[in-house]
Amino acid sequence: MQASFRVPALAAGVTAFALSLGAANVQAAWPDHPITIVVPTAPGGGNDAFARVIAQKMGEGLKQSVIVVNKAGAQGAIASEYVARAPGDGYTILFGYIATHGINPALQKLRYDPVKDFKPIGMLASSPTLLVVSSGAGVNSVKELIAKAKKDPDSLSYASAGLGTAPHVTAELFKMVTGTNMLHVPYKGSAPAMTDTLAGTTQVMFPSLFSAYPHLASGKIKALALAGDRRSEVLKDVPTLEELGVKGVSVPQWYALFAPASTDQAIVDRLNKELNAALRDPDVIAKFKEQGADPQSSTPQELGEFVKSEVARWKKVVEAAKLSAE
Repeated sequence: MQASFRVPALAAGVTAFALSLGAANVQAAWPDHPITIVVPTAPGGGNDAFARVIAQKMGEGLKQSVIVVNKAGAQGAIASEYVARAPGDGYTILFGYIATHGINPALQKLRYDPVKDFKPIGMLASSPTLLVVSSGAGVNSVKELIAKAKKDPDSLSYASAGLGTAPHVTAELFKMVTGTNMLHVPYKGSAPAMTDTLAGTTQVMFPSLFSAYPHLASGKIKALALAGDRRSEVLKDVPTLEELGVKGVSVPQWYALFAPASTDQAIVDRLNKELNAALRDPDVIAKFKEQGADPQSSTPQELGEFVKSEVARWKKVVEAAKLSAE
């Protein structure tokens, strides 16, 4: 009887040893050619800028080139599906963000699953969402904006980067919480939305700090509040909506890296190690701060749990606000 217990134990030990050797061999052989980070937005925006900063620094640690490829469209769904279907060899990874792994699953019929089709690598950064108004909107505070939106909703319209984007759902969440109404004017991207808000064609917008910050000094738009859980180091005088009594509208725009679900865990762990090392680099920290973002590292497991919570959160918001991507 004793022998019958020893055989499975021995087999288990051999299996574990073989797996450890396999992981070591994977790490030793990988990477032997350039790695591609697929960004779901067009060149020149915040996602693209953050991806290029981190790609360069991770490449140094991996001793291999890390290139950035842009595949814009469908609020990030095109790039996400592309990476979800890519070989799990560690050479194609996704620059995911709040839309791809939070909002999209609630708004679109996706051909990828944000949880099952990816292995989380790690969190990269977060950037606060701002509530800004054009100089001609006739409001100077959140209190005045709410009062005007209740009294004369036809006088206010808000711009977004498109249906289902963070600026869109944040504005709808704000409307739902405050009991206000404003006309939604969707654009094809943050740049044209910001252009019309600066011109006063639209009066309100919930852009990322990256999109809004260069324009605040012009006086054409004014930052009324942050839709986040804390103040920004860049805009220390701008309060959060929470501070002003508007509860439940905290929408930090976050960024992270993901690999196809079939990727070997040893490769994911190596990518996480190099990502976190890059996020500790003073030059990377400075460049992120210049663009209004805070570096935020995590383990793959922590990012995985966060994504699950984001998918659940935005499902509730979209259903409550009766939003549609159509």
